[in-house]
Amino acid sequence: MAVVDWASLGVSQAMKFIQNQMSNTLTSITGQLGANGPLGQLLGSNQFGSVTTLLQQGFTQIANYQKAQVDAHGQLLDGQNLAMTRVQRDFRNAQIRDEHSVGSIHCAALDGGQSVITGASKSWQVATSITAVTDKRGEGGKNQPAYYGSAQAAQANNELHYKRYCSDVEAAAGLCSLSSTPNGDQEASTLFISGTLNGQDGVNAANDYTISLIQPVVPSTIRGDQLTSAIGTEAIARRRAYNARMSLARRVTSYAIGVQSPSVTLTADQQTEMQNEGLASTPTASWLQALMLDTNRRLSSTNYHAQLAAMPLASVEREIATEISETNYLLVQLFRLELMHATTAAAQLAQNVERDYQPPTQMASPNISN
Repeated sequence: MAVVDWASLGVSQAMKFIQNQMSNTLTSITGQLGANGPLGQLLGSNQFGSVTTLLQQGFTQIANYQKAQVDAHGQLLDGQNLAMTRVQRDFRNAQIRDEHSVGSIHCAALDGGQSVITGASKSWQVATSITAVTDKRGEGGKNQPAYYGSAQAAQANNELHYKRYCSDVEAAAGLCSLSSTPNGDQEASTLFISGTLNGQDGVNAANDYTISLIQPVVPSTIRGDQLTSAIGTEAIARRRAYNARMSLARRVTSYAIGVQSPSVTLTADQQTEMQNEGLASTPTASWLQALMLDTNRRLSSTNYHAQLAAMPLASVEREIATEISETNYLLVQLFRLELMHATTAAAQLAQNVERDYQPPTQMASPNISN
């Protein structure tokens, strides 16, 4: 009889059945995922490849897009940084330009300073010229009224007064014709005015006032035999002291005239400042008024303060340096004037001491043999 292993045969048949079922399941799944299956129809045509391939390509593309986006952001940031760098550089260049550019008010201050320096020299020349004339008058040299006596000196002074400054009282007495400036040689307003003397006539009037103030009548000149006499020897020494003190006094007043004489050619800005201050604009002014215009401009000019507010820091520092220089210049001028005051005080002290010093008794003449 044939030998049959029914158990093994049953297991084999079962394995085949399972394999067939799995094969059918896989075929069904493949059909489901195929292009014509229900899932394939839901996913669309597989014309461009399988789902796996399409998903792989899609994810790869997304990754590429992200890489490109990162690179694009980097380029954008680089471009923005470069643009901001250029903007900041332009800002800095503009700042450097503004700091090194000279403003209009700085130019105005420089022009005004040049005119002031020139005017100072000219005003000093005016004062020196006036002193040279008045010194000769006070010394009583030749061709001077005092050379012929104090009466002639007084008469010369009166004639000048009647010619230029005749008052109503003097006109009523028949001494002269009434002047347009009566007693102008006696009034301080002739010398101390708002800023600038009125041309040559103003300078002459101020000089005439200082003559009435300091030395209206010059004493007679010591000359001829008077110089060789014993009394004349002492008298001429005292006359020299008198002349020196009078020259000092006249030098101070001549300085006051010189600084107010029209000696400065004004710039357009200075003339505009005069109009802004309510003064009549003139092409020339005194050294003193030129200084006043520059000081008043910095104090009250709205245009100056508007430009000062808009200035960069470097321009403000230059303006401060200019003002410090002007302050130092004024201090030098004040020092020069203080030297005059100190010298005048010394002369007054010496005169007081000389007046107070008197010998207690008249001393006898010494014996020459001893």
